[in-house]
Amino acid sequence: MNHAVLYVRDARRTADFYQRLLDFKVIIEGPAGQYVFLRAPDSDNHHDLALFTIGSAAGDSPAGRSTVGLYHIAWEVPTLEELAAVQERLAREGVLIGASDHGANKSLYAKDPDGLEFEVMWLVPAEFWGEEEHEAIIRPLDIPGERQRFAALMGGGGS
Repeated sequence: MNHAVLYVRDARRTADFYQRLLDFKVIIEGPAGQYVFLRAPDSDNHHDLALFTIGSAAGDSPAGRSTVGLYHIAWEVPTLEELAAVQERLAREGVLIGASDHGANKSLYAKDPDGLEFEVMWLVPAEFWGEEEHEAIIRPLDIPGERQRFAALMGGGGS
């Protein structure tokens, strides 16, 4: 995937949210905040997220309840340390709604200012997936425990 485009009530407000919590950078901002294009940290994309304002009267998305639609977008972080830092920021903001160990990835779930769900995840290096590559796993996430486990598996250094 290269980028995602979202309709939101207020593109500037949502851009501020992604800047503050996930360190996204504004690349383009349209007149009067009509649209904002953002780049994720360490991304080589021109933009990873585009936001278009549709106004404060817009209703919540019924996707998954009464219509088909996108469930969430997942943003990848490079390390478990970064995942832990994001978890703290999301919790402090009061938008963290869940955390799961999916075996091949470790995931946090949150909602943006319009109630759209997103995931922030760390992808386990493929050589450690084992049988879990072919399983749909949902376990409680223990980031400190995973940091210790992967530090040992990866020779004390890098997760």
